[in-house]
Amino acid sequence: MSIDRINNANALIIGSSGGIGLAFVKQLLQDERFTKIYGTYRHHDSSSELIALANNYPNRLVCLSMDITDELQVSEAVKQISVEIDKLHLVINCVGLLHDGSLQPEKSLKQINSEHLMRYFQVNSIGGVLLAKHLLPLFRHSDRSIFASISAKIGSIGDNQLGGWYGYRASKAALNMFMRTVAIEYSRKSPQTIVVTLHPGTTNTRLSKPFQKNVPADKLFPVERTVTQLLGVIEKLDTGDSGQFFSWDGSKLPW
Repeated sequence: MSIDRINNANALIIGSSGGIGLAFVKQLLQDERFTKIYGTYRHHDSSSELIALANNYPNRLVCLSMDITDELQVSEAVKQISVEIDKLHLVINCVGLLHDGSLQPEKSLKQINSEHLMRYFQVNSIGGVLLAKHLLPLFRHSDRSIFASISAKIGSIGDNQLGGWYGYRASKAALNMFMRTVAIEYSRKSPQTIVVTLHPGTTNTRLSKPFQKNVPADKLFPVERTVTQLLGVIEKLDTGDSGQFFSWDGSKLPW
């Protein structure tokens, strides 16, 4: 990987209080290349496992409160990180919204709701590009680095065969476009940084729980397997891959 020859690497996992994000933190804590790992959470009350990990690894794991839809919070979190370190080598944005108490994927046009669409875009799209804006100074160094965002195959326009899920599909497609565009600007301002979006496959998390009924058992991944697979993809990335959209098995996905 881009960081395989680097000791004392620093990582930031955004959205690390549960699911895929928490599994990334756990795996990186077992990787001796990483000296410092930062993990963000949105709600303290639902982040007990992450905070317990930080208590067990006080010199390596730092927890930060951050809502990526609030630019001031993004800026403040990056400032906190910058006080301690001057460079990041691996950043993975794991934040995503598919459903919540009032929000469900739309099955047809009659279910379209403009406020719900805005919420999808705030969390799944705009948050990612705000991160890119504020993290750039921590990527502007001579070491190779990775900035990865968890996207979804369902956000591929070319692969859309079934329709529906308007807000989620469109917001993930927007994330892909944002990060493709970020990759072009980063290639000039931070040329050692590889910017990619990643499809994790259907993972057994709270996000996918209501939609697992028709997923074959061998295509429903435990979070540990998902993270192992995605880290395997990351390990093989090179500068020519920046701006691309990869699936969990390393194949490139159509836009």
